[in-house]
Amino acid sequence: MTATANDIDWWRDAVVYQVYIRSFADGNGDGVGDIAGLRGKLGHLARLGVDAIWINPWYPSPLADGGYDVADYRAINPAFGDTAQAEALLREAHERGIKVLLDIVPNHHSDEHEWFQAALRAAPGSPERERYVFRDGRGPDGAQPPNNWESMFGGPAWERVPDGQWYLHLFDVKQPDVNWNSAEVRDDFETTLRFWFDRGVDGFRIDVANSMIKQDGLPDVVEGVNDEQDGNHPYLDRDEVHDIYRSWRRIADSYDPPKVYVAEAWVPDPERLARYLRPDELQTAFSFNFLRAAWLAPDLKENITEAIAENDAVGAPATWVLSNHDVARHVSRLARKPESGRGYQLDDLLDLPADLDLGLRRARAATLLMLALPGTAYLYQGEELGLPEAENIPTDQLDDPTWVLSGHTKRGRDGCRVPLPWSGSSPPYGFGGSSWLPQPPEFAACVADTLDADPESILHLYRDALMLRKAHPALGGGELTWKDSPEGTLAFTREPGFTALVNVSSAPVSLPEDAEVMLTSGPLTRYGAVPADTTVWLRHA
Repeated sequence: MTATANDIDWWRDAVVYQVYIRSFADGNGDGVGDIAGLRGKLGHLARLGVDAIWINPWYPSPLADGGYDVADYRAINPAFGDTAQAEALLREAHERGIKVLLDIVPNHHSDEHEWFQAALRAAPGSPERERYVFRDGRGPDGAQPPNNWESMFGGPAWERVPDGQWYLHLFDVKQPDVNWNSAEVRDDFETTLRFWFDRGVDGFRIDVANSMIKQDGLPDVVEGVNDEQDGNHPYLDRDEVHDIYRSWRRIADSYDPPKVYVAEAWVPDPERLARYLRPDELQTAFSFNFLRAAWLAPDLKENITEAIAENDAVGAPATWVLSNHDVARHVSRLARKPESGRGYQLDDLLDLPADLDLGLRRARAATLLMLALPGTAYLYQGEELGLPEAENIPTDQLDDPTWVLSGHTKRGRDGCRVPLPWSGSSPPYGFGGSSWLPQPPEFAACVADTLDADPESILHLYRDALMLRKAHPALGGGELTWKDSPEGTLAFTREPGFTALVNVSSAPVSLPEDAEVMLTSGPLTRYGAVPADTTVWLRHA
């Protein structure tokens, strides 16, 4: 059967829900989320109104980095289920009209991958070691790392093996970088793409999509010279990476309907990010500058405008996101002063006072802003419940490798990965028999069953917004036109007949006289004006 235009272009205006599978739902009561739990909650996702789900790595892994240390790319971690259950999930999701994206991790393997174990047994210079980045050390006895590169998690990016050579790990020591100059590596990843595409997977999110290629000679990073992602960094956003994605795109386009990719590429320059989205490369890439923007009207407008312009230049939609498994939940980020200039992870925020009621109000407004923008939107599991970051997990229960590799100075990302609260009034809130990370007291106000019974809850706001987004002809793809509005606010129209008004920090703003209110992120004033930290969707003639 030939694919329709809607089948081919579904990703241009889709709403995709990210499933961090360890923490979504536990189907067998062992305290760890799994495929059975996800299958049991497909009704929740269908009622929410999402078009697709993206599942974080579900492959066999020692879980040194939450599954991003993959030991076998063409199998299922037994803790999550098996291939038969995965195929059943794909079938059941598709029956509900929900597409499925998986996560692929091309920069590194687990050190328990059979290839890396073979490399450790092999001699320097062997074909087995050619699959990875092994080098001799510096100094007369090779006792110093080959260069000054540092791990993203802290500490040196090199580990020495017993025969004296060193291997590169830009992330955890248990995540050796693969060598993308190896034809064998390239062929193996292409085999993995086809393996899952042939089983019905609709696409892939590509982990650290800008980091796979390393500069010949592996030179030091020189501060002030090549520490920016401008094409000259030794291992970030190098131009050669685009050859990989041209090959991957040809594979995706060989299917009917074509498969789709979304790049996780933390590339600050919108023009360079857009290069990943040229017509023969990837279809979408997260606009992380929007996630990082302060809750200030000028910052939001600037980042939205830049992202749309650069994506339009290559014919690609912008891809918006507020939270994911690597950043502090936006309820807690927005609970801090927007002018603080801090980052987007918990460790950047801990010393700032937080007002979670304010954070939730802003989060509701930010969500309606994001869902009114042209392009694709990604939701992170639990944001429809208004979950805050779990900021006080006992240190003896932290799982993120950042905690250890930073010398116990950074708590890392566990606070956004805590299992979801589904029902009941106490932990584990219906997640399963227990929960592998402790749920904070704040989750008691965010239980899905309770929110479902409250028509004013954030869960109903998400459902209403997604329903309107699908029904209104102006929303999804298309163009945006900014309108003049008071300082501290944003206003834009989308045709036909839609206006969004976002009061970020202004005094209450009156609504246009000819506009009909379709949805608000929070209550209007007694006189019908829009207060600060509130977004309104309007219908106009």
